[in-house]
Amino acid sequence: MLETFPNPTPGRDYVIEHIAGEFTSVCPKTSQPDFATITLRYCPADLCVELKSLKLYYQTYRNRGIFYEAVTNQIADDLNAAMKPRWMQIRSDWTTRGGIRSTITVNLGEVLPA
Repeated sequence: MLETFPNPTPGRDYVIEHIAGEFTSVCPKTSQPDFATITLRYCPADLCVELKSLKLYYQTYRNRGIFYEAVTNQIADDLNAAMKPRWMQIRSDWTTRGGIRSTITVNLGEVLPA
């Protein structure tokens, strides 16, 4: 489902950041919807992720019962398998529920500074 395209500048390290502000999944305990902003930061090697496919991939979680930690790690694993970037960071910022706000961050490789 995740489509890629060739990195136009594979010999240079640079940062790509995509922010999806309307991510949704379902709490597996309560069946209530969970809402998050997903931030993908990565330094591409040979491939970059195509944005429409990324959007459609995120939408596959809309009705899926899954914990915050599992969502974030699954996204990292799937994107890493599709692109094999030099490094990548996935951050999920979840809306407040029950007075607690959660942020999950997964780093793969040595993350470059912003």
